[in-house]
Amino acid sequence: KSFQELLRKQNGDRAIWEYPFAVAGVNITFMLIQMLDLQAVKPRSLLGAVFLKLLSENDRAFDILYCITFKLMDQQWLDMHATYMDFNTVMKSTRRQLERELLIEDIQRVEDMPSYKLLAR
Repeated sequence: KSFQELLRKQNGDRAIWEYPFAVAGVNITFMLIQMLDLQAVKPRSLLGAVFLKLLSENDRAFDILYCITFKLMDQQWLDMHATYMDFNTVMKSTRRQLERELLIEDIQRVEDMPSYKLLAR
């Protein structure tokens, strides 16, 4: 449901200059692969190890994290009144927020992340 809302740009005061949806999706996928060290057989980073723990609790952890990341990016875009030229800045800000949340000690499940509440139910 959250992904459909993003695709249709239904929530929030929409920007005059919207981000390219498909490009955002590809960039989010690439960012998560890098950040979570998904190309490695065993995680070599703390964030990769945290994600592996989340995945052991829920086999849909990546799907949920992907939607959370997209919602975070959309929120950042609107909050920053971003234009196409701000895309990289928005992505960097989104990554920093996601990294902060993943490193919170009490996070045992992806559903424990503060940004999980952004998802529509």
